[in-house]
Amino acid sequence: MSQATLDDDELFEDAASEMREDVEESLTKARAELPDADAIWDVEADNTLGVLNALRSALAVEDAETHLRDAKKWYTMGERADAFEDADDLAEDIEAVEDVIADVEEAHEQVSDLASTVPQLRSALEEFAEEGEESDAADADADADADADADEAEA
Repeated sequence: MSQATLDDDELFEDAASEMREDVEESLTKARAELPDADAIWDVEADNTLGVLNALRSALAVEDAETHLRDAKKWYTMGERADAFEDADDLAEDIEAVEDVIADVEEAHEQVSDLASTVPQLRSALEEFAEEGEESDAADADADADADADADEAEA
């Protein structure tokens, strides 16, 4: 075996090791960017919309997605180069982070939908209540007019 081949093999092993470290580091960063359980459970706000907006902000995972993308990029490169001796643990970790991100994104979508629906619902209920009050006032006026007409007829 020539010296160049030994050096190439050693360089490849170093590169493979660095790729694995890059994948692991990116996964660690992705996990760190996921919301804390307490951040989505304990929310302070004055009203329902405030709670929903705080929750929506707590469920933002863009940074975690960026780190997951980096992990997948380095993992894919390492796999295609057949650089990893055993990458099953990396694949499982990537899948686990992907699953959590997908769950958080789904919850974010639902909260966003609800945050846009609640103000519309409030407006609809306010309009309905105002129309009911106007109708009640019109009915009361009509009843008063009818009573007045009845009193005049008796007199």
